[in-house]
Amino acid sequence: MGASVGTSPHSPLPDDWQPSATLERLRQRARLLARVRTFFSDRGVLEVETPSLSASAASDPQLHSLGVEEPLFGAGRYYLQTSPESAMKRLLAAGSGPIYQLGRAFRGGECGTWHNPEFTLLEWYRPGWDEHRLASEVLELITTLTGVRHSATRDYRQLFRRRTGLDAQNAPLPALREAASAIESALGAESDRSTLLDFLFTTRVVPLLSRCRGTVLVHGFPTAQALQATLAEDVDGVPVARRFEVYLGGIELANGYAELRDVTEQRRRFEADLTERRRLGLPEPPLCERQLAALAAGLPEVSGVAVGIDRLVALALGERAIAPVMAFGINRA
Repeated sequence: MGASVGTSPHSPLPDDWQPSATLERLRQRARLLARVRTFFSDRGVLEVETPSLSASAASDPQLHSLGVEEPLFGAGRYYLQTSPESAMKRLLAAGSGPIYQLGRAFRGGECGTWHNPEFTLLEWYRPGWDEHRLASEVLELITTLTGVRHSATRDYRQLFRRRTGLDAQNAPLPALREAASAIESALGAESDRSTLLDFLFTTRVVPLLSRCRGTVLVHGFPTAQALQATLAEDVDGVPVARRFEVYLGGIELANGYAELRDVTEQRRRFEADLTERRRLGLPEPPLCERQLAALAAGLPEVSGVAVGIDRLVALALGERAIAPVMAFGINRA
């Protein structure tokens, strides 16, 4: 007798075909996303869509861009974007005015309670705004979606010193390595300053932030973690990055900064990232020369921020993981 139509005699049908989230959670998620769009529409911020595929990729050694092996248009390898940042800055340089994007982003090696390789990212830019004004709008959006009010604003260096006894900006590298290796023996000897700061902040400082009932805004990041932010001096005259992060229940929701506009400095940072990748034996993706060209043409003074929507929706609905608010996590994709 022949096999039944629609079945395979060689492999059983999977029993995990159903969505990760309930249909009611998906309806609630859709309502929250509609509120996000209303939030920006009411403020005159234009929604845009930029490509998920690009011939360039993130240079940050802590990010892993997923490549598409099939050559497209004879241009070789393409990459799924970890963020729409580069393309959105090109729009800003072209005179778009305030813009936002609500779409998919991709990061390899990220899977867990609060991570999925494919996720929904909200990113927006406000020409003419500094990072403080933008941070206030971020807090307003979070309150709009969750009902949670802002609890505290904290200085990165003060928090870091309180929990580690070290100055995040000026502590010698061996001291940071010693502090990190006391927690994780595999981390230390070869790690650079940015990796060590990120590890110590995550393991020593973030648990403190989880005790706050509302959102916590952290600002004044060390220059080693400036990413694409411009620099300034704090009240003590110490150089810091004009960068902020927002946490709720110890979960990072937002990362924003006053955007770097100096094309020479941006190229220097990109190339430093590639040097670090080379040292670590990581792939060295092509830089976004088009973003650099946009900076050279003239990026307006602007602040931008990225918000993890899956995390924000999960917290708004009282979940302690993102899988219950995603149709299909990576394990069911």
